Amino acid sequence: MRDRGRRRGDGLRSGAFPSPRHRAASRRLARPGWWQRHAPLLPALVFAIVLTQLPFVFTLYYSVLDRNLLRPETGRFVGLENYGKVFTDDLFRNAVFNTVKLAVSAVVLSMVLGILLAVLLDKQFFGRGVLRTLLITPFLVMPAAAALLWKTSMYNPVFGLLNWALSPFGVDGIDWVSTYPMLSIVLVLTWQWTPFMMLILLAGLQSQSYAVVEAAKVDGANGWATFRFVTLPHLRQFIELGILLGSIFIVQTFDPIFMITQGGPGQATTNLPYFIYLQAFRSFEAGEAAAAGVIVVAATIVIATFALRVISNLFKEEA
Repeated sequence: MRDRGRRRGDGLRSGAFPSPRHRAASRRLARPGWWQRHAPLLPALVFAIVLTQLPFVFTLYYSVLDRNLLRPETGRFVGLENYGKVFTDDLFRNAVFNTVKLAVSAVVLSMVLGILLAVLLDKQFFGRGVLRTLLITPFLVMPAAAALLWKTSMYNPVFGLLNWALSPFGVDGIDWVSTYPMLSIVLVLTWQWTPFMMLILLAGLQSQSYAVVEAAKVDGANGWATFRFVTLPHLRQFIELGILLGSIFIVQTFDPIFMITQGGPGQATTNLPYFIYLQAFRSFEAGEAAAAGVIVVAATIVIATFALRVISNLFKEEA
């Protein structure tokens, strides 16, 4: 015992057991600093800024210039004149109306179909995994390829599958793109975005408490009453999330319009992205196109703000 105490005292005197001040200093040295923690993220941050913010800065710059791509000598500063031209342009107002009509129609139809398919896939049945994979497939097809597929295989007035499927009902030989241009684009977008809505709602259904549903059945509620008063309120925020995210993406639709209708006939399907394309690469008015692009970005930011709030509230409730 005496030898053990002597060795312990020798250890304390020799510094084998550091003092609290030494331990605090060691912790400060071992703890990574701000630069060490954030330096690995710096390349990604620089890449994101260069890729997203610099083009937007140049867009703001061109939006205050009278710039025409066919006249290199142009480029004088005009302030907010381009924004005034855009807001007073009848084609721009028509593009805004078409964008709203297209987004609302496609989002509502894809949301309704998404709810139906999500409820179906929430049931247990043979082949559910295969069916789920097949239903997700449209969302994985490139928009340009999907638009070309619909134009050549579905909407063709001679050998199109849509006319063939509707021929038992007396529908035959309809040129869908020329006769119903807006409906043609809405159908393509609904086909493309229904899987997106379905996945969001299916996640919401699978997060629902099974005990609550069973309690509703015990109380005598039938399937429709259970869905209306129990399941649908539970899915409210998932529906809001799908609507907001879908609106953000569908507002930016360009590929189907360019591939199928070219904005026509007339200006029947010209939306905001296609209007910007016409101003920049058909009229070569880079200043007005940049001003319209800034307006679209501002409107998209407003929609995205609501989407982020919904996502934040969703995670708060889940926590």
